[in-house]
Amino acid sequence: MQPDFYTKAVLTVIAILLGLVALRPIANPIPVGAQSDVPQPFYIEPGTALLRKPDGLTQVEGKVVIDLRNGDIWGFPTLSATPYPVDTTTTKPPVSQPMYLGRFDFTRMKRAPL
Repeated sequence: MQPDFYTKAVLTVIAILLGLVALRPIANPIPVGAQSDVPQPFYIEPGTALLRKPDGLTQVEGKVVIDLRNGDIWGFPTLSATPYPVDTTTTKPPVSQPMYLGRFDFTRMKRAPL
C-alpha cells in the first residue's frame, strides 16, 4: 500500500513545524536573568550612618537598608565606619543583626497631574 499525496503532504508539514519548534531556541535564544530588569526588593544606602533605635537607647554606626516592597527601614550595625561588620575582639567574622528603625509610607505617594 503506497501513501497518497495527502498523507505525504501532512507528514511533511508536521516535520517542518516540529523542526521550527526545535530550532527556535537556536535562532532566538531566551535571555538569562543574571542582569534582570526586575527591580531588587532592597535598597542599601551607600556608606554608613549613625543608626539610632526608636527607643533612643542604642546609637551605633552601620548600614541603612530599605525594603522597597513595604517601606520598612532596617539598620545593620557595623560598629565602625567600614561598610561591613567589624569586631576586633575575635577572629570569627561577625554577623550583623538587623534593627528596625522605622517605615516610609510609600502608599501615600501620589504623582501630581501634568
